[in-house]
Amino acid sequence: MCKLSSAQTDVVSHRLLHLPLTRIPCKPFQTRYERRATDVDLQLKKSTMEKVQEVIEKQVLTVAKAVEDKIDEEIAALDRLDLDDIEALRERRLQQMKKMAEKRSRWISLGHGEYTEIPIEKDFFAVVRASDRVVCHFYRENWPCKVMDKHLGILARQHIETRFVKTNAEKSPFLAEKLKIVVLPTLALIKNEKVDDYVVGFDELGGTDDFTTDELEERLAKAQVIFHEGESSKPIATKKRSVRQSSAADSSDSE
Repeated sequence: MCKLSSAQTDVVSHRLLHLPLTRIPCKPFQTRYERRATDVDLQLKKSTMEKVQEVIEKQVLTVAKAVEDKIDEEIAALDRLDLDDIEALRERRLQQMKKMAEKRSRWISLGHGEYTEIPIEKDFFAVVRASDRVVCHFYRENWPCKVMDKHLGILARQHIETRFVKTNAEKSPFLAEKLKIVVLPTLALIKNEKVDDYVVGFDELGGTDDFTTDELEERLAKAQVIFHEGESSKPIATKKRSVRQSSAADSSDSE
């Protein structure tokens, strides 16, 4: 072993004194009790999740069993049918179809399926007496009323069970005063010869002229002046659209 000289010793001492200090990271100390509490929490969470999973599985099985039982009952009921029962069901269905065909024929003869104008004020009363459900648009020649025209033209073809008409409020002063028509456009929703509800302006349709036909349809269905699932004539492929998205081919009666 060699011995360092005095000068070498001084150099080594100087370097050791000027070495940068390095902090050694250490994990926070956790007592035995803290570790035990953490383990207990994990076990409780695991147990809770297992119980929730068990409850969900039981509910799913219960619903599946109920559906299966319902299907079994329907199959059993069909198995019990004899030829007479089947013939009776067929006859009942034919009668229902015949009645519906008669209704549709009558509605069409009254002008249902089209959006038309009542030219003379007194004709309004004949229209509401003839049909159980009438949507009457009180309008004037302006843009908001033309927007309403386009939507009503679509709905008239979709909901043959209801008569869709319009009348110029300025040319029908008696009706406008009697029905308290102030804001235009206003829809009078008439059932069994009585005005049951109103749609005034666009406030209930989002407050803008860019509402969709579906939104107006939903409002009329809420008033039960149309059948939402309805006895409609023919579905319109372009149903879900706003007037701004309509094609020029769908021009209204007023244009």
